[in-house]
Amino acid sequence: MLQFTPPGSACSVIFGKNVTSATPGSSQGLYLIVSDIVAAREKLRADGIDISEVFHDAAGVYVGDDEHYLFGSRRASGRDPDGRSYRSFASFRDPDGNGWLLQEITIRQSGRIEAAATTFNSASELAATLRRAGAAHGEHEKRTGGEYDVNWPDWYAEYIVQEQAGGVLPS
Repeated sequence: MLQFTPPGSACSVIFGKNVTSATPGSSQGLYLIVSDIVAAREKLRADGIDISEVFHDAAGVYVGDDEHYLFGSRRASGRDPDGRSYRSFASFRDPDGNGWLLQEITIRQSGRIEAAATTFNSASELAATLRRAGAAHGEHEKRTGGEYDVNWPDWYAEYIVQEQAGGVLPS
């Protein structure tokens, strides 16, 4: 038996024999949450996993046949074009035939994590967060007359903590 706990996670997945009485392949719609869907997909491909292309939920948009239908919406190729959290996916089956979805979440919805538990699983995840904070801070500076904000580290820190906790972002 193998217990897998992603870095910074309070949850684990157990793989092995005699873990459950469920029939192999009977579990579908299992989710693995990732902060970078493209990097996670490429890592799984490099490890020999047959995984779908990245797709997003194009709600209300007809893109073809029922094979491209997802949760009452339609699948469209690639990451969510607006970069929205919870909207980009890739799918694969484990060796038993169970169905898994990778789901990209970069900003948690309110109440999903503790504010005191701000963590990053990789340097690229932190860098992406800093880029989002930088763009938001640029808008903040425009609203405040374009002056240099000497307290920018405090603003960035509050933005990053609130974003991860799903709280109210500073304006």
